[in-house]
Amino acid sequence: MALTDFFRKKKSPRVWVVGIDGLPYSLVQKFTADFTFPFLATLVKSGHLAQMKVSLPEISAVSWPTFMTGRNPGLHGIFGFTDLRPNSYQMTFPSFGDLKTPTLWDRLGQAGKNSVVINQPGTYPARKIPGALVSGFVAVDLMKAVQPIKYLGPLRRLDYEIDIDTSRCRKNPDLLFMQLDRTTEARRAAVELLAKEEDWDYFQVVITGTDRLQHYLWEAVENPGHPHHAKALAYYRKVDDFVKDMWERFHKSADVSAEGDGFFLLSDHGFTGIRQEVFLNCWLKEQGYLAWDQPEPKELEDLSASTRAFVLDPSRIYLHRRGRYPKGQVEEAEAASLKAELKARLLELRHEGRPVIRRVFERDEIYSGPETPRGPDLVALSNWGYDLKGSIKANAVFGKSDLTGMHTWDDAFFWSLEPAKPDLNIVDLAGIMEGKLIAR
Repeated sequence: MALTDFFRKKKSPRVWVVGIDGLPYSLVQKFTADFTFPFLATLVKSGHLAQMKVSLPEISAVSWPTFMTGRNPGLHGIFGFTDLRPNSYQMTFPSFGDLKTPTLWDRLGQAGKNSVVINQPGTYPARKIPGALVSGFVAVDLMKAVQPIKYLGPLRRLDYEIDIDTSRCRKNPDLLFMQLDRTTEARRAAVELLAKEEDWDYFQVVITGTDRLQHYLWEAVENPGHPHHAKALAYYRKVDDFVKDMWERFHKSADVSAEGDGFFLLSDHGFTGIRQEVFLNCWLKEQGYLAWDQPEPKELEDLSASTRAFVLDPSRIYLHRRGRYPKGQVEEAEAASLKAELKARLLELRHEGRPVIRRVFERDEIYSGPETPRGPDLVALSNWGYDLKGSIKANAVFGKSDLTGMHTWDDAFFWSLEPAKPDLNIVDLAGIMEGKLIAR
C-alpha cells in the first residue's frame, strides 16, 4: 500500500472518537488548567468542553451500550454487569449478543460506511461489523475479541492485551503503572495497524486504564503528598500524549472543513473519592424488607419468601414480585405504595449526619422502550462519596474496602469543535456522530 493511500484513501468526511473511561469533567478542567494535560488544554481553548450526564446506574456496563447504540436501556436491554434469568434467581452476565438494538456502527454500515472500533467495553464476544472490531472489557479471550479474525495474528504479534491484570494490580501499584503503560502502547499499536489496513469512515479507540487507576488510587490522583502522585500524573500525561497522537492521525487522513471537525472525546461516567461504601441489601434487611433462608447467604436463591425487595449491583432495587420471581409475594396492587415507602426511607439514610442518597428514580422515569419491564423498579443515586453496592454477604450497611474511587452520574465529559446542547446526556452522542457521516 502506498504511503499516500495510508494518509488519504477517500475524500468523504470522517469521524474519530477517543473514549477515556471514567475521566471526569472536573478532572479535565483541573488538568487542563495546570497543564497536566498540555494538549487537551489547547483543545479546550479551540473547541467546547461539556459536562455530561450518563445512564443509570452510572456504570460502564450500561453507559457504553447507551453510547454505542444511541438508545436508552429500555431499548438496548442492558441494565448492569449482571442480571437474572427470567422467573429465576440465576445470575447472568449480559454480553454483546444480548444487545437488543443496532449499534452506531451497524447503522453506519447500512449507509455504506465502515468503522474501526478498538477496546470498546461491552462488545464481547466480538461480532462482525462493517469494518473491524476489537472488544474491550469484559473480554477474557483475545480469539473471541477480534473481528475479522484475520487481525488476531497481527495483534498477537504486537503483544496486544485487552486489559490489565485487575486482580494483581489492585494491590500492587508498581505493577499497575507498568501495565497501564503497556496497555496504552498496545492501543497505539492497534490503532496504527487498523488505520493502515482498513478503509474507514468512523474510527474509535477507548482508553480504560484511567478507570482502573482511579478506582485503585484516586487518593494518589488528588493528593500531591501521596507516594504515587507523581506516577499518577505521569500516566495522565501519557494519556494526553495518546490523544495528541490520535488527533494528528485523524488530520492526516480526514477531510475537515475546520480543524477538529469530526474529532470527539468523551468519558462514560465521572469519578470521585469514596467516603463510604454502602451495602443496600444489608440496609434492606435492617429495615425489614429483606430476609434470608440461610444465616450466611451465598446467592439470591437463598432469599426468603418474606423478602419484599432486593438489590442487584450497584443500586438497582427490585420488588420481590409474585409471578416474576419463584418465591415472590409482592402483589401488583401494593407495588406503588412499596416503592414510595422505599424511596422515602432511602432519602432519610444518613452517615455521620450526611445524607447518603441524592435521588431515587422510578423505572419509567429513566427508561423507555420494550425492554423497560425487565429493568429495576427503582434506581438509587448516591451523593458523591457514597459508593452503593449490591453485595449479599455484607453484614454492615457501611464499610470500606481497598477501593478509593467511585463513579459519578453527572460529571462525565464531552469535547467537540461545536458546542453541545444544554443538559447533554451520553445517549445523545451517537446521533451527533452519525450526523457527521450520514446526510439527513
